[in-house]
Amino acid sequence: MGWLSKFFKGASNSRVSRGQYSGRSPYIDEQSESELEDLDRAIALSLSEQDQPKGKEPIESAHQLEEDEMLAKALQESLNAESLPQKNGETPPSPPRPVAIPPNGRRICAGCKTPIGPGRFLSCMDSVWHPDCFCCDACDKPISDFEFSMHEDHPYHKNCYRELYHPKCDVCKDFIPTNKNGLIEYRAHPFWMQKYCPSHEDDDTPRCCSCERLEPKDVKYITLDDGRKLCLECLNSAIMDNSECQPLYIDIQEFYEGLNMKVEQQVPLLLVERQALNEAMEGEKMGHHHLPETRGLCLSEEQIVRTILRRPVIGPGNKIIDMVTGNHRLVRRCEVTAILILFGLPRLLTGSILAHEMMHAWLRLKGFRSLSPEVEEGICQVLAHMWLESEITSGSSSTTITHTASTSASASTSSSSTSSKKGPKSDSEKKLGEFFKNQIETDPSAAYGEGFRVGNKAVTKYGLRTTLEHIKLTGSFPY
Repeated sequence: MGWLSKFFKGASNSRVSRGQYSGRSPYIDEQSESELEDLDRAIALSLSEQDQPKGKEPIESAHQLEEDEMLAKALQESLNAESLPQKNGETPPSPPRPVAIPPNGRRICAGCKTPIGPGRFLSCMDSVWHPDCFCCDACDKPISDFEFSMHEDHPYHKNCYRELYHPKCDVCKDFIPTNKNGLIEYRAHPFWMQKYCPSHEDDDTPRCCSCERLEPKDVKYITLDDGRKLCLECLNSAIMDNSECQPLYIDIQEFYEGLNMKVEQQVPLLLVERQALNEAMEGEKMGHHHLPETRGLCLSEEQIVRTILRRPVIGPGNKIIDMVTGNHRLVRRCEVTAILILFGLPRLLTGSILAHEMMHAWLRLKGFRSLSPEVEEGICQVLAHMWLESEITSGSSSTTITHTASTSASASTSSSSTSSKKGPKSDSEKKLGEFFKNQIETDPSAAYGEGFRVGNKAVTKYGLRTTLEHIKLTGSFPY
């Protein structure tokens, strides 16, 4: 049995590199010709010893041969079961099965399927390879590094694997770093799923005032004169002055007429800057305001308001310039003196704010008094949500939402046949509309958020007309 130990000694140099990171070199030197000749002579000598009886010793029984085979198998398995290096505390994969060698002793490359001759070769992934045949699944170039990565049973260069599967920050475009525990940690916007490094929440990275997305380093947001930032997608449909807002105002008036809720009085609509809106809010005695920033206001007091008369242009550094403003005196002729909307917001957001403030005006003009913030702001948000739904639903019109929201057959008036003048929406604009809807639906505040959810449930169950009648009688939503 002396040949047995020499056989395994010659095979003990073989190592299998497997797993994402292997700390051992996968290269193996083929046995020299002299070693192979020694091995052949040892095998021949052993076989001749088996065939010739030695003195009185009996020929090995079948049982003895079986034990020798089991011993050989056990020795081979023990050599292949050497512990593999660990990385970052991870448990190494279980030792692979030994590479099967054909009866003729020739190894077959798993890549090109041709025999492997004398020289260097690789032993990994339960197979043997020519060095030039063990290639990265991404770049298709040979893997010659001591370490390589695995994904779904495919090998990769470590750099190729990182480029393909390591998450990158959507803001700085760099690989998201690991935290102190060695784990990849990042933030993601709940709607847009924009992934970014946690550090960008505190490093003054600009955020769009409309859609909330952070400014990527390869894109420059527009800076409005009041300091707000506007992304290019929101800028594409932004409403910047009073004249641009008038067609949208008419569209929403028709939406209310389709609901049989026409606002009889002509309420002025003014587009204003942030400072003018805040000043008007301080002079207003009525109303509830959505903090931290108010973007619309329904006024009941006489005031002088500075409004935007001409659309600004984009100047150097992506800042808007040449904006013309003027004072507008509000005169009280009814319960509502004007509706103010913050300028520079995309059309769908401007429209939803206008639909909300229009409902405030309708409630005051119809004699709804002393409503709680949850009820008044909640029903106004329901109307804003309904208008958004009518805008982003393909092929919809104001009348489609009218019949969905109201159970009254008398809602069919001469204005019901008037279809909305809005044109087809791009996919990006529809997505933006879905975001504004989602903002209303997930608002955490008691008045605007919970008020909407309770009010929307009531309108869905009883219809808009019945819900409004119940609010006027009881000051609360029907349950």
